[in-house]
Amino acid sequence: MNNDERLRRKALRLSYLTVGYNIIEGLVSVGVGALSGSIALVGFGLDSFVESFSGGVMIWRFGKRRALSEEAEDRIERRAARLVALTFFILAAYILFESIKKLWYREVAEPSLLGIAIAVVSIIIMPILARAKYRLGKQIGSRSLVADSKETLACLFLSIALVIGLGLNYIASLWQADPIVGLLICGYLVKEGRETMEYDEE
Repeated sequence: MNNDERLRRKALRLSYLTVGYNIIEGLVSVGVGALSGSIALVGFGLDSFVESFSGGVMIWRFGKRRALSEEAEDRIERRAARLVALTFFILAAYILFESIKKLWYREVAEPSLLGIAIAVVSIIIMPILARAKYRLGKQIGSRSLVADSKETLACLFLSIALVIGLGLNYIASLWQADPIVGLLICGYLVKEGRETMEYDEE
C-alpha cells in the first residue's frame, strides 16, 4: 500500500467516525431538545445531522478507489466543498427562524441537565476530530476535508455556546439565553458557509 492510499484510507476512517458519532449525538440531542422545548439543543442536534451529511460527502470523496486525473480530482474537491458550504446555510436558516419565533412568542425551554451533558461530551470529542481532519486535509491537499474540519470545529463552538445557553437556563432560569444562543450559532454558521464558498472559489 503506497502512502497516498494509506492517507486516503485514514481520511475515510475519520469520515466514518464523524458520521457514526454525529448520528448518535443528533438523535439524542433532537429527542431531548424536543422534550424540553430547547431550540438551541434541537439546533445542535440538527447540526449533528448536517455534520453527518458533511462526513458522508467525505466518504463519497475518498471512497473512490480508481486513479483520477488532476482535473477530475479538482472538480470533485470543488463539488464536495460546495456541498459542505450549503449545509451551513441550510442549518443557519432553520435556527434563525426558530430562534426569532421563540423570542417573539416567549416560548420557554425546560432546563435540561442531560442536554448540558451531551454538549460537554461533544466539547471533548470534536476538537480531536477537527484537528485530525484539518492536519490530514492540509497534508494531502484536500480543500473539501479542510472545509469538513471547519464543520467539525463549528460543532465544537456550538457545543460551548449550548453549554452557556442551557447552563444559564438551568441555573438562573434565564429563558432568553436559549434563543439568543441560537442566533449566535446562526451567525457563526453563515460566516463559516461564506468562508467555505470563498475557499472553494480560490
